[in-house]
Amino acid sequence: MNDAIFEVRRDGYEISTDPARLDLDRIEALMRTSYWAAERTRVSTEVSVRNSRCFALYDASNGLLIGLTRVVTDYATFAWVCDVIIDEKYRGNGLGVWMMQTVLADPELGGVRRWTLATRNAHELYARFGFIPLAHPGNWMEIRPQP
Repeated sequence: MNDAIFEVRRDGYEISTDPARLDLDRIEALMRTSYWAAERTRVSTEVSVRNSRCFALYDASNGLLIGLTRVVTDYATFAWVCDVIIDEKYRGNGLGVWMMQTVLADPELGGVRRWTLATRNAHELYARFGFIPLAHPGNWMEIRPQP
């Protein structure tokens, strides 16, 4: 796992990969507002954050964590972009676009050969960055163990 911290600032906001700055209470609160993670347990949130490269978005005026993108990766061949979320009060300011630009510009992820993500309603946003439907979706499989 790579530990190099990547940080960028713009217009009163900051994105950082520094795990020491992550506010798990805020992350959990944000996840509870999403359609994909509203039922996620605190333990699952903590474990997923600890085992991912997280890009946290902060309001620089008060240090409040207002957004997150998690990248599950081996830093060489594969990266899965997930848990992309911006606090509802901060949406509509281009922060999601900036977040994706930042994730894709991270030097630690520069050698990744395949990026994936899944979205129910933001295809247009991700298409701007070159994401396309899977070329061979029939090749992919999944298993979903029951709790």
